[in-house]
Amino acid sequence: MVTGLVVLCVIALLAGVHRYVWVRLVRDTTTASVRGRRLRRAGAVAVVVLPLLSVGAATSGRIGAPFWLQQVLAWPGFLWLALLLYVTLALLVGEAVRPLLMRWSRSRTGTRDATGPDGGAQGVAGPDGGAQGVAGPDRGAEGGSRAGAVPATELQAAPPEQGSPSGSPSRRLFISRTVGAAAAVAGTATVGYGAYGVLGGPRVKRVTVPLAGLPRAAQGFRIAVVSDIHLGPILGRAHTERIVDAINSTQPDLVAVVGDLVDGSVEDLGRAAEPLAGLRSRHGSFFVTGNHEYYAGAAPWLAHVRELGLHPLENARVEMAGFDLAGVNDVGGEAFGQGPDFAKALGDRDRSRASVLLAHQPVQIDEAVRHGVGLQLSGHTHGGQLWPGNLVAELANPTVAGLERYGDTQLYVSRGAGAWGPPVRVGAPSDITVVQLAVR
Repeated sequence: MVTGLVVLCVIALLAGVHRYVWVRLVRDTTTASVRGRRLRRAGAVAVVVLPLLSVGAATSGRIGAPFWLQQVLAWPGFLWLALLLYVTLALLVGEAVRPLLMRWSRSRTGTRDATGPDGGAQGVAGPDGGAQGVAGPDRGAEGGSRAGAVPATELQAAPPEQGSPSGSPSRRLFISRTVGAAAAVAGTATVGYGAYGVLGGPRVKRVTVPLAGLPRAAQGFRIAVVSDIHLGPILGRAHTERIVDAINSTQPDLVAVVGDLVDGSVEDLGRAAEPLAGLRSRHGSFFVTGNHEYYAGAAPWLAHVRELGLHPLENARVEMAGFDLAGVNDVGGEAFGQGPDFAKALGDRDRSRASVLLAHQPVQIDEAVRHGVGLQLSGHTHGGQLWPGNLVAELANPTVAGLERYGDTQLYVSRGAGAWGPPVRVGAPSDITVVQLAVR
């Protein structure tokens, strides 16, 4: 019941937003001419087709549609969602600007109407230079008092010509087109820049984390943390290759892949993941599940990453030189009887040793604190991915991005190396983080 109401609210919101965008970008910027009517019909078709493509892109993978169809739907469907967001935000800004433009336009028109070419008061002057109405050939001394003259009252009552700069319909059309064009350009530029950032690959960040109990022999140990790669209909093998090249360039001691590797099955995306076999580090590569692995089928992916040389930590722990490395399943696995088990991963360890925990979601920090973990490495949030999505992410996560302390436990959250849904990031650039451990 609650889920159904939420779905209905989302549908109503999307319908309202699309209606608003159509009104401002199509209806208010066109006229009743033949060309204007054609543009309105085209806009109406777009407002129906584009959201349908978005729904198809979001649901095709879940309902088992052929992968080629998922790819066809993904690009236009997901990009439209991002474009809709930023065009709408730009139009809302335009609502505040619109009254200012109207006031400016009226002041300009008033100045033009009140002054003549020489800047003085203007009317239609008679031969003697006095103010005069528009007279016929037989002009009288009062300019318009004889037959053939058009009285001044009739001139004032005459409606402005459509298209005249002083006519309010024309003024509104001009301002609507100005605001609409500016919103479309701003939205498109924002989405284009955000897509370029994702498709160009993640940047490498470095952060030093002092860790209690770390011996001096492990000083400077480097962990390359990568999360939320999100291989799928849009991000494929080339995306994986860019990530592997970036990680290998840092020459890490260990690689940690912290969940949400894929958005699809091994059958569809196994080849896209193959470059992960090229990861190079002194102490190997480790993997924990994210919630999206369970949507796609976690067991086949766990088997596949093993084949590629990664070591899954399924509620397990290994002893490294100088610290314990543990990993827990994502909370999304609970629905499949494969949820996180902190007691199994950490319950019997020597707490005097330094410890690093791989856990996909930041919300798992409370259990990490209870089990005396020194550092938790997570992802999941994407840093909000699309501003102002970070404000929403802050409501659901203790930390959205970066390093924070919770009691004696530190939590580092990566923004992730890929993107879910639209291949676009705004205000939350993708990253791979090299965490360098230091003696505390």
